Amino acid sequence: MNVNVGDILTMKKNHPCGANQFLVLRSGMDFKLRCMGCGHEVMVPRSKAEKNIRHITPGSSGEQ
Repeated sequence: MNVNVGDILTMKKNHPCGANQFLVLRSGMDFKLRCMGCGHEVMVPRSKAEKNIRHITPGSSGEQ
């Protein structure tokens, strides 16, 4: 799965604040994600995050 910094991930489960979209701040063995609803940042293992992704919206990383 190709996830880049700046992408917006729509997850299967909601964050406790009610939002289900997260901005990717860092990718590697872990993902550092920022909730688009409340701004809370979380580190999630890549394997767990990839299972919960419903949709990836490409970000403004500039690749064309």
